[in-house]
Amino acid sequence: MAFSNYCFVLSLVVAFSLTTTNVSLAARQLLDTTAAPPPALTLPTIPSLPKSTLPPLPSVPTLPQATLPPLPSTPLPTLPTPPPQPKPTLPPLPSTQIPSQPTLPTTTLPPLPTLPKSTLPPLPSTQIPSLPNPTSPTTPTIPKVTLPPLPAATPLPTIPTTIPSIPTIPTTIPTIPFFSPPPSN
Repeated sequence: MAFSNYCFVLSLVVAFSLTTTNVSLAARQLLDTTAAPPPALTLPTIPSLPKSTLPPLPSVPTLPQATLPPLPSTPLPTLPTPPPQPKPTLPPLPSTQIPSQPTLPTTTLPPLPTLPKSTLPPLPSTQIPSLPNPTSPTTPTIPKVTLPPLPAATPLPTIPTTIPSIPTIPTTIPTIPFFSPPPSN
């Protein structure tokens, strides 16, 4: 708590020192004066140098054209043909006799028994009573309500202008009888 108060006071001191009268007047004077144009820079003149005449360049001599001898034509050697290779033949596959599957005896199933056809008894004929056709209820009419007139403008409550006094805190703590030591005789 004390540190934050110290920082607050320090920031106020810095703010007031930066806004002193002299700083404000100097800034105002700088704003009121017009900016002076910068002085014109004068460059020294460069003296003209005398022109010197260069001698003409020598002409390039023409070189003789070199003729290259023709390349020797050497035929490419022919590759020897490989000797014919015998074609490999595969031996025939051994013929293994697959045993035939045994024939199973055919069995005849007995015929399914036929179930007797069942007939249901006729349903009793009961007469369904017809329901009365209900009519939709009529909506009741709502009576119109008239509101009572608004009362005259009520005055606003007055705001007290005096601050109530704060009760004082007692500086002495009352003694509690059973916490105090007994009186000495």
